[in-house]
Amino acid sequence: MTTQRKALALISGGLDSLLAAKVMLEQGVHVEGINYFTGFCVEGHTHAIRKKDRTRPKRNNALWAAEQLGIRLHIVDIVEEYKEVVFNPRYGYGANLNPCLDCKIFMLRKAREWIERNGFDFVVTGEVVGQRPKSQRKATMPIVQRDAGIHDRLLRPLSARNLPKTLPERAGWVDRERLFGFSGRSRKPQMALAEQFGFEDYAQPAGGCCFLTDPNYTVKLKDLWAARGDRRYELDDIMLLKVGRHIRPSAQFKVIVAREEGENNFLAGYRKQYPSLRIVSHGGPLALLDGCVGDADARLAARIVGRYSQGRSAAEIEFEYRRADGSVSSLRVAPMAADEMPRDWLL
Repeated sequence: MTTQRKALALISGGLDSLLAAKVMLEQGVHVEGINYFTGFCVEGHTHAIRKKDRTRPKRNNALWAAEQLGIRLHIVDIVEEYKEVVFNPRYGYGANLNPCLDCKIFMLRKAREWIERNGFDFVVTGEVVGQRPKSQRKATMPIVQRDAGIHDRLLRPLSARNLPKTLPERAGWVDRERLFGFSGRSRKPQMALAEQFGFEDYAQPAGGCCFLTDPNYTVKLKDLWAARGDRRYELDDIMLLKVGRHIRPSAQFKVIVAREEGENNFLAGYRKQYPSLRIVSHGGPLALLDGCVGDADARLAARIVGRYSQGRSAAEIEFEYRRADGSVSSLRVAPMAADEMPRDWLL
C-alpha cells in the first residue's frame, strides 16, 4: 500500500495559500494548516469596529479558509518571538517597516520545526514567483529555503513548474504535471483557479494583510518608538495604532481620538490603562492620552478633542477627565479651531 504523505500548509487567509492547500488535497495528500499570529495581521478586527468596513466579513480569514478546505488549522501565537524579526531584520525592511524576507524565513523555520516534531513530510506555501518584490523573487526564494533550513522540503504548488524540482516531486509524493507555473503580480490565474475549485467570497485577491506594509500605520509605529526612546511594543500598542486619529501635540504625549461609535466602544475598554477624556456637555468622541500627561497637557488635549465634537462651535465644552491613577475631575475648555492645530500634529 502507498503511504499517504502529510503536508503542513502555511495558511494566511488569503487566496494563494487557500489554493495551494487545495491543490495538495486534490492529489490525495493529507494537509493540515498553520497560521502564525504576529499581531500585525488582524484585518477582521478593523472590519468589526469601523462602520465603513461593516459590509466586509467579520471573520478570521485563516479559519474561514480551513473551513472551506475541510482541514485542521493550528493557530500559533508568535507575538513575542516575532519582535526580534521586526526590530532587527537581517535583510532589512521593504518600503515601510515590513521585514518580508526575514518574516518568511522565520515562519518557514518554525514550520520546519513543526513538521519534524509531528512526523509530517513537507511544507506548502502559496508563494508565486515574481509576486512580491522582496521575498518572492527567483533570486531570493533559495535564500529563504537555505536560511530556514527547509531546503527542498518546501513546495510552492502555484509556481512549482517555474522552479527546480523539490523532494515531494522527485519522490513521487505529488505529480509535478498537476502543479502550476504561475508567475508575476497578476492574480487572474489564481482567480480563475478559485472559480474552477468553486471558491467564492475569498479574502485578499490582491494578497497581504500585514499592517507593517501600510505607510499610514508605520508612521504611527515609528512615532511610538521615537516617543519611548527605543523600539519596543506590546500587543495592546499595535492594536491601538489601528484605531482612531493619533495626534501628537508634544514629545511627551499623544491623543488617540475615536472617529466613530465603534472606535468609541473599543477605546472605552482601555480607560483603566490610559488617562481619558469624555465629553459630557455635547456629543463627541472618547479620547485616550498616551504618555506623560500633566493637567496643562490634559487641557490642551481636551481642546483638540473638542474640535472633533458636536460642540466645536461652542464657547466652552465640559469633559470628564480620568487620570492614570483613577481619579476623576471636570474640565471646561474652549474647543480648538481648525486653523489652530498644526498639520504635523496629526500622524
